[in-house]
Amino acid sequence: MASAWKAAGLTYNRYLAVAARAVRRSLKEQPRLQAERRGEMDLRFAKWSNGKQGDNRSLANANAGAMAEGAHEQQQ
Repeated sequence: MASAWKAAGLTYNRYLAVAARAVRRSLKEQPRLQAERRGEMDLRFAKWSNGKQGDNRSLANANAGAMAEGAHEQQQ
């Protein structure tokens, strides 16, 4: 039997991010604010091709764009 996150078309990392967000939102005000600050990420990456670095991109923005694109493909 496949895991629920696989059946929903999520990667394991995306599943963990969704679960962590749900837990953070369920906390009371002060612990929630502290947990949300810990949950923020500012990671950047660049794709290399033929020994040259491409544009630096925000990982959060790239993930959001990929998720939107994946949702659009599933609807078609």
